[in-house]
Amino acid sequence: MQTPGSQSSLHRANLERVVRAVRGAGALTQAEIARTTGLSAATVSNIVRELRELGTIDVRDTSAGGRRARSVSLSSDAGVVVGVDFGHSHLRVAVGNLAHQVLAEESEPFDVDSAADAGFELAERMVDGLLAAAGTTRRKIIGVGLGVPGPIDSERSVIDATALLPGWHGTNPREELSRRLGAPVYVDNDANLGALGELVWGSGRGCADLAYVKVASGVGAGLVINGQIYRGPGGSAGEIGHITLDESGPVCRCGNRGCLETFAASRYVLPLLAATHGPGLTMAGVVRAAREGDAGCRRVLADIAHHVGSGVAQLCNVLGPSRVVIGDELADAGDLVLEPMRAAVRRYTIPSAARQLSLVAGALGGRAEVLGALALALREMGDGVLIGSASGRRDEQG
Repeated sequence: MQTPGSQSSLHRANLERVVRAVRGAGALTQAEIARTTGLSAATVSNIVRELRELGTIDVRDTSAGGRRARSVSLSSDAGVVVGVDFGHSHLRVAVGNLAHQVLAEESEPFDVDSAADAGFELAERMVDGLLAAAGTTRRKIIGVGLGVPGPIDSERSVIDATALLPGWHGTNPREELSRRLGAPVYVDNDANLGALGELVWGSGRGCADLAYVKVASGVGAGLVINGQIYRGPGGSAGEIGHITLDESGPVCRCGNRGCLETFAASRYVLPLLAATHGPGLTMAGVVRAAREGDAGCRRVLADIAHHVGSGVAQLCNVLGPSRVVIGDELADAGDLVLEPMRAAVRRYTIPSAARQLSLVAGALGGRAEVLGALALALREMGDGVLIGSASGRRDEQG
């Protein structure tokens, strides 16, 4: 039995500290582990050797600064994580290993306004198909990250915003998906997961304070402060789509008037082009046409960018992030969107906040949320679980 302060408990804590550092970064050299954890190089070397023997980590030769080094990552055989992203019009699922490698990924059309049960059934089928494609089974799942397109109570994991997701009111997605897949589920809204995806794999790498802004059927932001997702007490932090721009403006689905969303989200702006461009137009189609020189689509994108820039400016005046990442389809428009957005940010942001801000396009496109779901599962699972499961496998083999 381990007691607090004993050598065995200290050793276990150091094992978990190293696993946590590697899990968060994907891969680190032993020197980077020492700097991240504060442990000595000799202690790190011994722990890496032990974790390698347990099968928790993989070690391979690499180089750092022109010198030979050893790169440490979680073992690709230690288990798999699953990411599930419910968008407003799609369901995307991915399976990855603990070395931050995506093994299989798939997206299917899905109307999130449908009943929640239909979504869970589709997600379960897609997970099973991807596990088979990756050559693994449900027994190997260590954790599942789940994204939903709306506010969620972070403590109860219950969706209660009936105006935003009426078919999901009172649903507990974490419990439902956990029951179906037989694994722990960690749930967050899509904007937060987009922020986490870009932070780990995309345009947010190396940045401790950023905002990820998603403009699709709605408008939302995921906030990262000191390297951690900030959700707020009720889980609704970052809902910049409901900043009021015009008190006499259009009625928003939230019940207020003139929200940013009513000037920027696809459900409100696409009808502006219906008379000239016909029905069935999508935001991706608007972006393509604008890049090809279509004047009407360029004007609509410029207007969206100005309004979103105004909302981003208010966010920056309050939080002062060092980087704002524009995600989803809007990012594909490049400078057609980024330049008018930067102009609005410069106009409405206080100079001290504007000077230290960079506004960039996301690198992951529509994959940001599902990759963020994988990252959420990797971050939230207990370090002791990885060490314990590896130890159990070694005992079975012995």
